[in-house]
Amino acid sequence: MTTNPTRAHETRRQWAEGLTAFAAVILMIAGVLDIFRGIMGIAEDDIFVATRNYVFEFDLTGWGWVHLILGAVAVIVSLGLFQTATWARVGGVAIAGLIIIANFLSLPYYPVWSVVMIAFSAFVIWALCVVRPDKYT
Repeated sequence: MTTNPTRAHETRRQWAEGLTAFAAVILMIAGVLDIFRGIMGIAEDDIFVATRNYVFEFDLTGWGWVHLILGAVAVIVSLGLFQTATWARVGGVAIAGLIIIANFLSLPYYPVWSVVMIAFSAFVIWALCVVRPDKYT
């Protein structure tokens, strides 16, 4: 049984394009949700848990600005991912990593949502690292 090298090449290319699109969509969603979380933090919304004696205790408004800026950068990078730009793949991994760190550090303020955002960002990193689309085009 022989495999057609052209078909295998095409299949790999389609997987690369699909995973890049997946990462772009998930990063866009994570960015928009982080923007909303940032706005809630800046407005000092009552949805956040008030914690005491937390090692990484910062002002809720400060965390709001951090999440707002990370979300805005994530949206910009996701737009680059839709165009399969190399800078966007590198930036996507970097910004998803920073979103994971920021959500870990703000875990006590909004625990369930922080875990969801960590999972979203981990999927983005996985999708951007698992395939190398430039190798198959």
